[in-house]
Amino acid sequence: MKQTLYNLVVPLSAAVGVVVALAVAGTISAHDGDIHHKVVSSAEVVFQPGPPTLPAGAQFAVLHGSPAEKAPFVIRLKLPAGYIIPPHFHPEEEHVTVISGGFGVGSGKVHDKSAAPILPVGSFVQLPTGMAHFAWTEEETVVQINAIGPFGITYIDPADDPRPKIN
Repeated sequence: MKQTLYNLVVPLSAAVGVVVALAVAGTISAHDGDIHHKVVSSAEVVFQPGPPTLPAGAQFAVLHGSPAEKAPFVIRLKLPAGYIIPPHFHPEEEHVTVISGGFGVGSGKVHDKSAAPILPVGSFVQLPTGMAHFAWTEEETVVQINAIGPFGITYIDPADDPRPKIN
């Protein structure tokens, strides 16, 4: 039988395909018991009274991880109409997505609503580590925060910190 390029390439291609398929299948089955995704339906999001690091009236729900641990986490904050978070900063970068309502967020050490518009539903803001910023709502608003913990907050004016003062 006369060997042609076609006669050599087709079996070689088939062999490579089988090897790749087996490698992928082996990788999938090797991790099958170890890796799982997490689903949190909207019905499972249960808000509880806000953390003591925020002014009264906020509510939050932890969707993934823990803001207290050194790892990624996802939380949602439900804020009432007219809510204000005074100027502050965080030790880690913060990613905020507006889920419902409208969220005002501005940068700087002075709360100035004219410094930034209210962000509508679907908006996203990335706040760098250590950047002073402030926030407010005009209507009930839910935002989602993705960050890496431990997540802290330092108010620019210590008098704005709602945590109990220890003498």
